[in-house]
This record gives sequence, structure tokens and C-alpha cells, in this order.
Amino acid sequence: MVTKNQIKLIKSLHQKKYRKIHGLFIAEGVKVVEELIASSIVLEHLYVVGDSDFQVSSNKVTQISSSDMQKVSALSSPSEVLGVFYCPISKQVDYSDLVVALDDVRDPGNLGTIIRLCDWFGIKHIICTTSSVDVFNPKVVQSTMGSITRVNVVYADITELIKNNAKHSAVYGTFMEGDNIYKTPLAQDGIIVFGNEANGISKEVTSLVSKKICIPRFGDLQQTESLNVAMATSIVLSEFRRGM
Repeated sequence: MVTKNQIKLIKSLHQKKYRKIHGLFIAEGVKVVEELIASSIVLEHLYVVGDSDFQVSSNKVTQISSSDMQKVSALSSPSEVLGVFYCPISKQVDYSDLVVALDDVRDPGNLGTIIRLCDWFGIKHIICTTSSVDVFNPKVVQSTMGSITRVNVVYADITELIKNNAKHSAVYGTFMEGDNIYKTPLAQDGIIVFGNEANGISKEVTSLVSKKICIPRFGDLQQTESLNVAMATSIVLSEFRRGM
């Protein structure tokens, strides 16, 4: 059965500070855990309520009661499986295709959804400002539904990365006052910047954008203030890929 020290470790991994200290993160749910186990991400330990059907060594599996799973879970309705995994090292970004850049995206659900969208549209690299939500936040991992295994997320000074690659890649930014995306020629490579949920793209990053684009409003009143950043990402990526 699970020990007090194991429970303490798992609960600590809800916080970014301890994920960095231990180099570990948690994932919950059969689908997410199965995808992580099948990937190159290394399993540290698996905790299951009931019998385990996972193809892992028995010494890496511990039975846990429903009440203890409730204690360690980051979900309001805990799953019957929780995996602890080693945080993988980010890979070097390949700018030969589209790259998504996130400027201070804070909501875990938004980041997780954007990772899933990038996976869907075949975009392999996301660069985030260091102030953006941590990719190994349990809510981010959960909302990626396994896409975290196929999309490389890098945290860095995105202004420096954009400056270093702007000579070779177009830099698109999403703005309310940009050019209509449906009427704008779009390249099949480049950097697409999406901004903070409340404040949009920062002034510093805006100064590096070479092509401002927008998703036009079609409603008669046109009173909707803005789109959720994950919604906007889905429309923008779909339009870029439509031209392939």
C-alpha cells in the first residue's frame, strides 16, 4: 500500500516549486497515463485503485485506496490511476515549420487545449514566456489528453528567440486591429504569437511582429469583446493549415 512519504511527495507535485526540485510531475486518468507510458517520457511510479492493467514492471505499481487517491488527486473527481513521471528535457525548436509562441498565457486549461490543438494541426513546437503557466501543472497535463507527449514546449525569453529567427521567419501576431486572416496570404512557416488572456500581446513582443492578423467579427452588433485565446488559436491554426 501507499506510504505517508509517497502521499507527501505526490501532493507536493501539485506545486511548481516542488516539481522543479524533484524533476517530477503527475498525470491522472487512464488515457493520459497510457499515452505517457507509451511515450519516451519515463515513469517514476504508478498508483492504482484496484487491479492494474498497465504494461509496467510490478515494482513500479502501488495499490492505493480511494480515500488516499482523493487526498493526492488534483481532480475534483479523482481517477483510479495516477502516474508520477520524470519531467522531460525540452528539445531545440525547429523553425522550418509553424511555431506557436505564447506571451504570458496563464490559464492551465488554455495551455492544455493549445497543446492539443498544436498536436492536431501537426505543430511540434510551442515557445512560452517564463511567466506563462507551467506545462507540468496537473490541470495542463490533464487537459492535453496525451498530446503533451508529442508537442515540445520550451520556456524562454521569447523576444530573444523571435529576434534571432525573425530574419528567417515571418512573425504573425493576433490583434483586434490586425488584417483579416481570411483575406491575408499566410506562409507555411513562421512564428504565430498569441497573448495573455486579459492583456493580449505585450508591447515588447508587439514591436517584433511583422504581420498583424485578426479574426473578424461577423455579428450584427459586434459587441463581443474578444475570443478566448484557445478558441482563437484553433481558428488561426486551421486557417494557416487550410492553405497547405
